Amino acid sequence: MANFLQKIKGSDMENSSATKSYAKFIVLGIIAAVLLTWLWPLRSVPTGSRGVVTVGGAIQGIESEGFMLLAPWQTLSIFNIRAEEAAVENADGSTSDTQPVRVSLTIRYSIKPDKVAEVFEKYSHDGNLQSYVQTATQEVFKAVTAKYTAPDLIGKRSLVSGDILDALRKKLEVYGAQVINVDMRNFSFSQDYMAAISAKVTQEQLRLGAENKLKTVEAEQKQKVAVAEAEATALKAQADGEAYQILKLATAQADALKVQNAALAQNKDVLELRRIEVEQTKAAKWDGQLPSAVYASAPIPFFNAPSSVSK
Repeated sequence: MANFLQKIKGSDMENSSATKSYAKFIVLGIIAAVLLTWLWPLRSVPTGSRGVVTVGGAIQGIESEGFMLLAPWQTLSIFNIRAEEAAVENADGSTSDTQPVRVSLTIRYSIKPDKVAEVFEKYSHDGNLQSYVQTATQEVFKAVTAKYTAPDLIGKRSLVSGDILDALRKKLEVYGAQVINVDMRNFSFSQDYMAAISAKVTQEQLRLGAENKLKTVEAEQKQKVAVAEAEATALKAQADGEAYQILKLATAQADALKVQNAALAQNKDVLELRRIEVEQTKAAKWDGQLPSAVYASAPIPFFNAPSSVSK
């Protein structure tokens, strides 16, 4: 019986020793895993980021994307350099003609890769400068709108947006950020001013309509004048042509008379020959009837022949 109890007691002691050994191995494994995790030298920096390596809070270096070796006493902070957005809602300003104006803007920006250490040290440990961008945008919007009148802000919106972009780039360059673009939304003035603008636009449209109608009437009048002038020019040309023909005919007749007068001056018998030709023409047309009444001095055909003929 005593031997049996001693065997049981020995078996319990062996089990207790095995349990303690097993627990010891588990604890050592956990400690090894923790140490291995803490001392593991391989780290990675995601795409679009930079790795800021610090020792006791002081920057030791900037790592690019990919794998890197990190000593146990070093700390790695992931710094984003991708494009980010900052929204500015209902930014208010005043125009040069003292009209209040309000707008919402969206600014897209990113941190310059060569400014990561400076931004990490002074402004942000992860590359988020949203609060700085919003404040700078408010200031820039007030400064830009003060240079324009209210009508210019409406009519030159693209120019205003360009001025805001240029000024904001200079402003945020101090913080190591580069502005990609600026989008303006909900550009508005006071209700009274918008009503006045609407009335002015209506009046301008009416004025343009009246001017266009006047131009149409003037064009029609000019067309009528041009047609009348063309017709007058044509009539004048026709009259000039007819006058020229009459002048030519008169000149030809005068020349013929000159020739005839010259011929008569040289030969007196020509006139008599012409008279005979006329009488022959009359005789050819005579129907053989004598006139029923003869005046005292009226000539009788073929009975009043000139003396030259009877000779």
